[in-house]
Amino acid sequence: MAVFKYTAKDIESNVITGKHDADDKHELAVFLRSQNLFLIKCRELPAQEDNINKIKLNELSDFSRQLSAMLSSGVSLIRAMEILLRRKHKPQVHLIYENLYRMLQQGNTLSDAMEAQGKAFPPLMISMFRAGESSGQLDKAAKKISDQYAKDYRLHNKLKSASTYPIILLITTCVVVFAVFKFILPSFFEMFDKVELPWITTVVIKISEVVNEYWMFLIIGILCLIGLIAILVNVPSVRYQYDRCKVKAPKIGWLMQIIYTARFARTLCSLYNSGISIVSALQIVRDTMGNTYIEAQFDQLIRDVRNGTALSTAIQQIDGFDQKLSSNIAVGEESGKLEDMLESIADEFDYESEEATQRLVTLMEPLLIIFMALIIGTIMISVMLPIFQLYQNTSAFT
Repeated sequence: MAVFKYTAKDIESNVITGKHDADDKHELAVFLRSQNLFLIKCRELPAQEDNINKIKLNELSDFSRQLSAMLSSGVSLIRAMEILLRRKHKPQVHLIYENLYRMLQQGNTLSDAMEAQGKAFPPLMISMFRAGESSGQLDKAAKKISDQYAKDYRLHNKLKSASTYPIILLITTCVVVFAVFKFILPSFFEMFDKVELPWITTVVIKISEVVNEYWMFLIIGILCLIGLIAILVNVPSVRYQYDRCKVKAPKIGWLMQIIYTARFARTLCSLYNSGISIVSALQIVRDTMGNTYIEAQFDQLIRDVRNGTALSTAIQQIDGFDQKLSSNIAVGEESGKLEDMLESIADEFDYESEEATQRLVTLMEPLLIIFMALIIGTIMISVMLPIFQLYQNTSAFT
């Protein structure tokens, strides 16, 4: 079935435009005729035209929260979607909501309508909404997914905020060093033409000459290097090794393990509480980890759980999760309160990830300052040594 964008007229010759799913133009014309509309022209929309980008975490959370509130108040799903559609949204988000509303009017379920939007909605959200529809608790499923994405959004913002200062400091250091080599040092080095220079000054002069002569090529080279790295990271084999390094690297690796463990526990908790089987939940969780190295290990994990192995035992083979995870899951399995234990684990690791992030940033800030001080100090020494030597020579003659 394709999506057609049409222009039609009613019996009063008013022009009506819209979209509708149909197998062909004839079926579209028959449908419009049943609505007392006459087809003027139409065109088939390419697949994915409406699904340019994924909806952001905060927008997913807002959508689910508002939907949950209205459904809990007794508002029908179509009416709730109509109210959401009337509010102001970004053009792309508005278009996606419009498609959802249209498909709901045609008798589709909300989960099917969301799935038809391509990559706009994540698989986790679609699966939880589908489970909520099956159990008749769509409002509760929407509330859970709203809380899930609200926490993800807060953690994402904290990580982003924590990394902002080190990035700004590093960029500032690079700009200052470039400016010193390009504009300041050449005027000093003209005084040292006939002076025997220390090795450190000679090295700095050579670097300054390269920067002044080839500065444009250096900038282009750096930009090309950044572009090349961005391309290589998207190559599956390179991405796998890169993701592996993220959980193996000193200091940073431990932080990433905490973050991935919290994400796993929180997502599995949400799915399990929605009534989804543990095997199906693990299959969905695999696609939400955001680390190909960890995701590749899930196939064996799912096979073991399907064959009757306890989750706490099977999860121990995953390289990239904190070791406390399996112990806590074991307690939940023995007590029969796995969902409560998963929620407790997620909250605990969320807190630990925030603390670890803050400690990492606290460590990085002085390291970057020391790095900047070493560079500037080296440049100052390379300039001051010849000046001091000139002063000594002048004093000797006098």
